[in-house]
Amino acid sequence: MTPSVAVDIQVASDVESVPDDVAIAGWLELAVASAGKASGTQKFEISVRIVDEGEGRELNHRFRQQDKVTNVLSFPAECVALPKELPCLLGDIVVCGPVVEREAIEQGKDVRSHWAHLLVHGALHLLGFDHESENEAEVMEAIERKILAASGIDDPYAVRH
Repeated sequence: MTPSVAVDIQVASDVESVPDDVAIAGWLELAVASAGKASGTQKFEISVRIVDEGEGRELNHRFRQQDKVTNVLSFPAECVALPKELPCLLGDIVVCGPVVEREAIEQGKDVRSHWAHLLVHGALHLLGFDHESENEAEVMEAIERKILAASGIDDPYAVRH
């Protein structure tokens, strides 16, 4: 049994490549289930906001003190002990749509696959994974590869020519 993940999606960008709600929720549910940090009966909630570059830059500056736009930001919530019938709020993922599209083109990647990768990446951050050290990055990237492969998506870290 896989954990239940409710996803609240807000689209504040006019990019055309934003995947549909079903795809987004599916990738996030797969990430939560595959990360090994949830039991099959747990209920979770994740909020996703798709933004344009202005909002993405402002959030990156405010919360990471970096005055530049980035592809994905994750804001983990502290999951407190709640009754089992209430979902655990994992946190918020903010994805900058124009950056996703631009990176996909620059890196020679399928744009839908890049969306999937960044959403999975953001979800893993909500679950406590990071890539500050080489060892942490290897662990996180291996989980990302596994999750994406289960969705039929190529290794996002493979060198493209």
